[in-house]
Amino acid sequence: MIANDLHRFVSYCKKIQPQTQEDIKQFFEGVIVFPYDKELLLQAYLFLNIKNLFPDCCELLLFEKSPIADYTDLGKCDFVYLTLQGNLFLIETKFIDTEATGATERKRRNKHRNKVFEQVITLKNRFSEYWDIKLNQLECGVFTTDSEVEWRGNGMNVVTKSIAIDQLEKWRRSYKRTI
Repeated sequence: MIANDLHRFVSYCKKIQPQTQEDIKQFFEGVIVFPYDKELLLQAYLFLNIKNLFPDCCELLLFEKSPIADYTDLGKCDFVYLTLQGNLFLIETKFIDTEATGATERKRRNKHRNKVFEQVITLKNRFSEYWDIKLNQLECGVFTTDSEVEWRGNGMNVVTKSIAIDQLEKWRRSYKRTI
């Protein structure tokens, strides 16, 4: 990707997601107060703690949008960040219920673990093809409530981070808005 390609992509992002970083912050702070969706709560934690989790991420370009024009059938990316190095960082999130027990739940967790990696790698390839971005300029991350995913990213060139469900809930209860 050259500077013009990056500028074209950033312009596209600002057109389809015109909210400011402050607007997005207010949205996620609202999620903390009324946590009706566990996946959204996980995403709120990620957004509000991005520097601690993925320090190279500097500006959110897309949230829950298709990176390929209006082709939502090709998948939406949870987060697309611009990095300090001028690359794009794609992050997929997945709330995985690690507290449920039994064989069915173990299978479900494993399915979710595999799915989140499959999603981010597929999006990376689609991004590269559609926007003509070199693969080495697209970085990938996965953020879940399951620490079991951390070792899975090593061989796939995917940065993995997690937070335990009880830690996420503790953070939610103690979060203080900064005005």
